[in-house]
Amino acid sequence: MENKAPVLFLALTALIALSGLGIRALAGPSREPGRFPDAELITATDLHYLSPALTDHGAYFEDMIRHSDGKVMDRIEELTDAFLDQVLEAAPDALILTGDLTFNGARQSHEALARKLEALTRAGIPVLVIPGNHDLENRDAARFQGGGFTRIDSITPEGFAELYAACGYDGALSRDPASLSYVYEIKPGLRALMLDVNMPGYENLARPETLTWAEAQLREAKAAGAKVLSFSHQNLARHNSLIVDGYLIRNAGEILDLYNAWGVTENFCGHLHCQHIRQTEGVYDIATASLAVCPNQYGRISLSGTGGRYDTVPVDVSSWAEARGLTDPELLDFSGYSREFFRASGRDTAPENYAGLPDGAAVAAFIADVNQAYFSGRMDAVDMEDPMFDRLLSLGGFMGAYLSSTREDGPADMNHLTF
Repeated sequence: MENKAPVLFLALTALIALSGLGIRALAGPSREPGRFPDAELITATDLHYLSPALTDHGAYFEDMIRHSDGKVMDRIEELTDAFLDQVLEAAPDALILTGDLTFNGARQSHEALARKLEALTRAGIPVLVIPGNHDLENRDAARFQGGGFTRIDSITPEGFAELYAACGYDGALSRDPASLSYVYEIKPGLRALMLDVNMPGYENLARPETLTWAEAQLREAKAAGAKVLSFSHQNLARHNSLIVDGYLIRNAGEILDLYNAWGVTENFCGHLHCQHIRQTEGVYDIATASLAVCPNQYGRISLSGTGGRYDTVPVDVSSWAEARGLTDPELLDFSGYSREFFRASGRDTAPENYAGLPDGAAVAAFIADVNQAYFSGRMDAVDMEDPMFDRLLSLGGFMGAYLSSTREDGPADMNHLTF
């Protein structure tokens, strides 16, 4: 039912999540050359929020989410509330959400999430959003009941900007007439370029008009001495040799040329669902893992003086639940619940699928361990010389190619970047 374009990644995550399986100053004049204003930002992506009014957790819904890509949709309401309370307590200079705000673009989910975000804006925390590929005019927007579903209204680009007016659009320094892109001044000397590449009919593409508008905004920022950070849903870099089509922005090269010309050296994105950082053509492309997928984390960006740092932070659902007197064991040990849900999602790497091998259970467990480490950005926790790698590579097929791709960056921890 859920249409996570393109099909490649559905296959990837349904095959592998299944078993469980620095920032530099912008060139040009500034108040003090080479220095950032002190700022603390939080960025999160791929919330995939679903209004609780849109599911009765019946047979169809439960089967769908348990044979998909590991998103904890049964607990998305509590996870979202715990995350927003954690942001409220941290009181950053801005919360930036880089798309796939909703599970399937249902208007009712957008409306419910927008109401939740009001708590942050009322507290004086700016919230900036852009849409992802799930969010606009989604034909799979649905209400799930019992053994099936009913299609319901999604939202248009115009409706998105109107509904999230308080989340960047009304306060923007400039808005792109051709897309839902905009520039927002977080504080004097620091601006966010929110690059939308998901307009209906132009999915995964920055329109030529948008690039012209963006260049004008970067020129103006340089004249004002402001630093610019870029945010998008899809990626500017090839993070994995298998995960390219539908993930790498189709005209990423043009965007990189533009950023190189105007000194933008960081882009924060999502869409992959896994935690990964890749530098390409002088630009760091920092993909934060999906908030809805184990380890359910977000990014914290700290800027000060001549540099800063990016780190990931897990949502502490367990402490949130305990503080509210909740007794559900899945909430009180949420990290354990989410980890096991991720490992058990999907159909194709369950131990029974390797019954023909003398150690089928060990094979399935190894694939699950590698997949979990890769999505968490912690391949440094995996023994790169484990002979199981070579054994499974010799079997060929998709799983062998995927396991090979997870070793492309070596034993790296993708959860931190000092710049």
